[in-house]
Amino acid sequence: MKKYLFLLYIMLCSIHATAQEKPLRLGVAGLTHGHVGWILGREKQTDINVVGIVETNKELATRLSKEYGFSMNIVFDTMDELISAVRPDAIAAFGNIKDHLNVVEKCAPNGIHVMVEKPLATSFADVKKIEALSKKYNIHVLTNYETSWYETNVKANQLLEEGTIGDLRKVIIRDGHKGPKKIGVSKEFLEWLTDEELNGGGALMDFGCYGANLMTWLMKGKKPRTVTAVKQQLQPENNPNVEDDATIILTYENEMALLEPSWNWPIGRKDMELYGTKGVIYSDNPIQLRVRLSKGYSDFTEETLFFNERPEPFNDPFSVFAAVINGGLKLEPYNVYTLENNIVVMEILQAAINSANNGTTINLQTN
Repeated sequence: MKKYLFLLYIMLCSIHATAQEKPLRLGVAGLTHGHVGWILGREKQTDINVVGIVETNKELATRLSKEYGFSMNIVFDTMDELISAVRPDAIAAFGNIKDHLNVVEKCAPNGIHVMVEKPLATSFADVKKIEALSKKYNIHVLTNYETSWYETNVKANQLLEEGTIGDLRKVIIRDGHKGPKKIGVSKEFLEWLTDEELNGGGALMDFGCYGANLMTWLMKGKKPRTVTAVKQQLQPENNPNVEDDATIILTYENEMALLEPSWNWPIGRKDMELYGTKGVIYSDNPIQLRVRLSKGYSDFTEETLFFNERPEPFNDPFSVFAAVINGGLKLEPYNVYTLENNIVVMEILQAAINSANNGTTINLQTN
């Protein structure tokens, strides 16, 4: 009897292990986003298997199939065709931002989870529809940001929570580069990235979402009291239809945030500064963080810390996606990937657009 129970235990463990190791069947919706190479060129891992792609631009699909080695047999014209043919567990969206709602509308009734590239949508109205679909059909909708992978940002938040720099007073977050045309993005990417309808705007949307996302995480979901924004077009020859520079000011009860998204930085950047009552934390880039602590009027101590990439599964957004779906990972409330965080992000961005367009400060209802 003991031998039988032991064998049964071994068999159940084996079944459990097999179930855990079953790869996520992932579909890719769109190939026009410049970040699609992250999934197409992903190193061989057992957690995900790309089973289908939706792309109507067959010239683009053929070009990428040769570059990344996928078969054109798995490329479909519509979401309906992909879902019917391969029954994916999840979809990663790599088309224009406006299409994110359509992807969720197709996936949600079929119980298919979704991860989109930032930002979540082009308008707060679309975000509310995505939220309703996610709740109705009980699916995960995650948003991927490059800064989600930065161990320096995680450490900065940890030091803040430990009281290293005292009470938080101001946050400055700067994101961007020289501009999509100047850095040479593909023609397919440029077409919608500089289209106000398909991208929701220009630099304000493209890079303002990073700061709004990090600030919502730092504030544990608390919305700002006010949003004030200005925007400019400094490269009309390259970005004739959208703004390429913006500044967004967020005020909270005891804190203020200054977000500086731009397609006019001479050097690409994604950095964050946290100012407290006792010091400041500079999250300079993915690997370097500096901590300055006040000593009197202008003197200070400074420590520079260096980090490697985040531990698994946080070193790879698709590993995070798979782990959340299979139940191996539960994200904390208002984590940078979560839907609730990115609902607040879009409310902030919508207010910033309205503020910049109307020359007014927008008051948001606090949590």
